[in-house]
Amino acid sequence: MYNRPYNSFGEMNSTENDFNKNTPTPYDDAFRTMMNDCVKLLIPVINEVFGKNYSGNERIIFRPNEHFINQQDGKEQKRITDSSFSIISEENSEEKFIFECQSTDDDTLLIRIFEYITQEALDSSTITKYQLTVTIPNAAVLFLRSKKSTPNSMNIVINTPGGSVSFDVPVMKVQSYSLEQIFEKNLLFLLPFYIFNLEKNFSQYENDPEELEKLKREYAEFMARLEQAVKNGKIFTHDRRTILEMSKKVLENIAAKYKNIQKEVKEIMGGRVLDYEGRSIFYDGIAVGEELGKERGRREANLETARRLRKMGMSDSDIQMATNISISDLAIL
Repeated sequence: MYNRPYNSFGEMNSTENDFNKNTPTPYDDAFRTMMNDCVKLLIPVINEVFGKNYSGNERIIFRPNEHFINQQDGKEQKRITDSSFSIISEENSEEKFIFECQSTDDDTLLIRIFEYITQEALDSSTITKYQLTVTIPNAAVLFLRSKKSTPNSMNIVINTPGGSVSFDVPVMKVQSYSLEQIFEKNLLFLLPFYIFNLEKNFSQYENDPEELEKLKREYAEFMARLEQAVKNGKIFTHDRRTILEMSKKVLENIAAKYKNIQKEVKEIMGGRVLDYEGRSIFYDGIAVGEELGKERGRREANLETARRLRKMGMSDSDIQMATNISISDLAIL
C-alpha cells in the first residue's frame, strides 16, 4: 500500500508506532531536549500546571525514563516516559513528577500514565516487616493540540478492598496560551510548540501573501520578546539558542508541506542556528563540578569555563550569566 509522505495535519509521516512511546516523535525529541538543555525553564511550567510555588532555586534531578512492565504472560514490556524527575527544595524536601507530551488524542494515554506512576512508585517503595509503602508521583500531560472537548484534567480511580482512591492528572494545553501570556507567565519552555497555536491558518498563510505577513509579524514579536528575555537576564544565551533550534525542528515537521511558511519563519528566526563551543564547555564545567561533589570543585570548573569563554570573545556579562561566578572571580581571570 502506498505510504503518504504527509499525514492529515500536513506533517511528515513517521512510523506506525508513533503512538507507542518506544518510538519518539520529533515533538517528543524537542520536548526532551528542552528538558535537558533548558531545565530551569521547567520550574514555571510545573508551578502553572500543578499550582506549585517553586522559586526557581530548587534542584531538578532526572530519573531514568525507561520502565519494564510485567505482562500477564510473564514477559516484560518496555515503557518510556517523556520525563521523570524530582524537584529538591531549598529545605531538601523532594517531590516526584512525571510529565508527558502529547500531540494528538490517544485512548491509551491514561493507561500509560498509570503504568508509569505505579512502576515509579514501586521503584521507590519502602518495605518494613509486613508493610509496603508506595508514593504516587505527580503526573501531568502537555497537549500540543487541543479542542473544546479536551479536559482540563483527567482522573484515575483505584478501587481497593479498603476503599476507593482517586486523583487528578492535570492537563496543560499549549493552545490556551497566547504569545503574550507565555512571556508574562515566564512559560518560555512552551515556545518551540507555539506554532501549534497557528496551525489552523496554515493554508491561508501559505497561499495568501497578506496572511503570510501576519505570520511574519507574529514571529517578529516572538523574536523581539525572546531577545528581551536574554537582555533582562531571564534566560541565558544557550537557552535562546535551544529554543530556536527546537522551534525549527517542530516547524519542519508540523509545516512539512508548507514551503512558504517554513522559509519565512526560519528567516525571521535567523536561519540555521549552530551549536557553539561555549555551550559544550559550559555543560562540561557543570559535569566536572558535580563529579567532584564539592563547592571548590564547582568553583574551579566554573572558573575554567569562564577562562575559555573569554578566549572565545564572550562578553563579561554573558560569561557571568553562563557560569554564575562572582564579580571578584571575574576580575582575577
